[in-house]
Amino acid sequence: MTDTDLESLYALPPGVTANFVSSVDGSVSVEGRSAGLGSPADKKIFSLGRELADVVLVGAGTVLAEGYRGARRERPLPIAVVTARGSLTPDLPLFTDTAVPPIVITCAAASLPELPAEVVVAGEESVDLPAAVAELAARGLHRVDLEGGPKLFGAMVAAGLVDALNLTISPLLAVGEASRIATGPVVSPVDLTLASVLREDDVLLLRYLRRNSS
Repeated sequence: MTDTDLESLYALPPGVTANFVSSVDGSVSVEGRSAGLGSPADKKIFSLGRELADVVLVGAGTVLAEGYRGARRERPLPIAVVTARGSLTPDLPLFTDTAVPPIVITCAAASLPELPAEVVVAGEESVDLPAAVAELAARGLHRVDLEGGPKLFGAMVAAGLVDALNLTISPLLAVGEASRIATGPVVSPVDLTLASVLREDDVLLLRYLRRNSS
């Protein structure tokens, strides 16, 4: 499949598309990081998600665990980080190694240090995710690439904000106590339709759309 074919297949609709990799037995990490599940095919889809998006959305826990850096491409893609606590510090690579300032989405009750970022307050005691997505859209950032982590993904699902899921199944049995791709309180299951299935060697690349999404 050509790059043009992939771009057409994985075109992001306006809204939120989640990108995750999982082992066959449902683990999202090996030794605390998703890189242990990665493959050239997964990295291709991960990069494509960023190329087609207007903004990356990620939780602060994932930024810290994965060592996120800022946007450094020819078309700098802003990274929006969701945090309800003061766990972000200005010396993180997210802020020191970037071509564009990140966006930090937080709530009024959070105590944040001074950060070299655009700080958006959405909610009082916790982050209001629908308001956060609306704030991104108000800035012309309509195609959101959600990269994690599981708690943020679960909260986005609960809020009815996830329109598509790109899921790579890595051919590993990881066992351990790692999280599944979405965690949080029980919600009504969201009905998905399988839009495409690709295979590279033993890796499966699945794309799902929410059934009431176009």
